[in-house]
Amino acid sequence: MTQASTTPKNGRRQHDREIIALAVPAFGALVAEPLFLMADSAIIGHLGTPQLAGLGIAAALLMTGVSVFVFLAYATTAAVARRVGAGDLQSAIRQGMDGIWLALLLGAAVIVVVLPSAPWLVDLFGASDTAAPYAITYLRISSLGIPAMLVVLASTGVLRGLQDTKTPLYVAIGGFTANAALNVGLVYGAELGIAGSAWGTVIAQCGMAAVYLRVVVRGARRHGASLRPDAAGIRASAQAGVPLLVRTLSLRAVLMIATAVAARLGDADVAAHQIILSLWSLLAFALDAIAIAGQAIIGRYLGANDAEGAQEACRRMVQWGIVSGVVLGVLVAVSRPLFIPLFTSDQVVRDALLPALLVVAVSQPISGIVFVLDGVLMGAGDGPYLAWAMLATLAVFTPVALLVPVLGGGLTALWWAMVLMMTVRMVTLWVRARSGRWIVTGATR
Repeated sequence: MTQASTTPKNGRRQHDREIIALAVPAFGALVAEPLFLMADSAIIGHLGTPQLAGLGIAAALLMTGVSVFVFLAYATTAAVARRVGAGDLQSAIRQGMDGIWLALLLGAAVIVVVLPSAPWLVDLFGASDTAAPYAITYLRISSLGIPAMLVVLASTGVLRGLQDTKTPLYVAIGGFTANAALNVGLVYGAELGIAGSAWGTVIAQCGMAAVYLRVVVRGARRHGASLRPDAAGIRASAQAGVPLLVRTLSLRAVLMIATAVAARLGDADVAAHQIILSLWSLLAFALDAIAIAGQAIIGRYLGANDAEGAQEACRRMVQWGIVSGVVLGVLVAVSRPLFIPLFTSDQVVRDALLPALLVVAVSQPISGIVFVLDGVLMGAGDGPYLAWAMLATLAVFTPVALLVPVLGGGLTALWWAMVLMMTVRMVTLWVRARSGRWIVTGATR
């Protein structure tokens, strides 16, 4: 067999090894994050229903706020990976430090806003008189950990850009373990109630941030990178994050509209919708792990001026996304009758779930392509296009979703609207990927 004939196969194997090495630990870290809330819920749930309701409201506010700043991870990954590809580790870590300083500034600003406005925010979510005091307590205390949470996001981006997804996995596991132990000790041992849960989470988050900072600082000293804040660098990090912020807000708007429409369909439909969203989020973690690998790999290839390598990696990751989507879709379709009883015993809710879950199963290959191409374009620093594409998707989805209850459609119709949303995203991302306009080589875009 000639060398020329083996090269494509060897290239695919190399890409596969890179994808697996980055995606598997990334998936573990992504799954570990929701465990924080699950641990808090399990511990607080034994204190009483008002406390659990208060936690639910405060957690929803906190997760919404933090998810808005996920661009700290995405933009930092792309910028650092480019410099890694260019062989400039000093500049890569310096760029990462700019992202971390931006995270600290944004975290401080969030605290200033949340502390005085906590009662108003809780009331906005319609908290009952019994749950509101617990929600306010948890929100105010937990807000003190937001700077640490944002530092974790930015530092995760730094390490992903450095092609390291194992360290974030270890930190996530350690953080979850510490959070669970602290919560038990402070809630029951110290008898601090819901305040103890909040303080336990804050301490665990600060510990995670400290570990990340130690790793990044050690790397900065090894490569002679400055640790001091640089106004120009922080401003550049913020500018790179704005388009991704627009993209994230547009995606959050889609999910909020879908939930609002489901609520108009009736209690059974909205209950079923929440179950489907939970499953959809779990499936998204698996696909997002490939996207994270894409961000790091594509950024590195482009930084190394290897446009052909970036294109080949993109094609291979799309194949991974399709295959992963097919596998996940089959699993959902086959296992529907098995896991539905785990979530509800209400026959009306079950009847709404069965056909809607089949729609979710059918759409998974589309989701696989969307997640991968999203990661590829993020790794290329193509944020402005991602922002406009998501705004266009929101413009298409909104009227279709709002027509579902008007035309007498049920939950299955709503999820077909969600499939339309993902299809529009796939088309816009596919067109961009095929055009090659995202391929801009060099240490900076």
